[in-house]
Amino acid sequence: MQFSDNLKDWVVEALSTLGGEGTIVEVARELWLKHEDDFKASGDHFYTWQYEMRWAADRLRKVGKLKLRTVKGRSLWLLP
Repeated sequence: MQFSDNLKDWVVEALSTLGGEGTIVEVARELWLKHEDDFKASGDHFYTWQYEMRWAADRLRKVGKLKLRTVKGRSLWLLP
């Protein structure tokens, strides 16, 4: 499985852990807590994973697996 596919799965898992919704920072924190070793072993992805996480979320939105809402100027990711 490619790193980007892992990130899509991990974003969904993180949102589930967070009760179905979370800010980008909350999702990134959850991913780091659960997958720190994976990130450290991922080569150059270690330096770009937060950027790639946002692209993974965009792909999830396009297929209806994630929704985006803005609350007080902050993006909130939600599971449908």
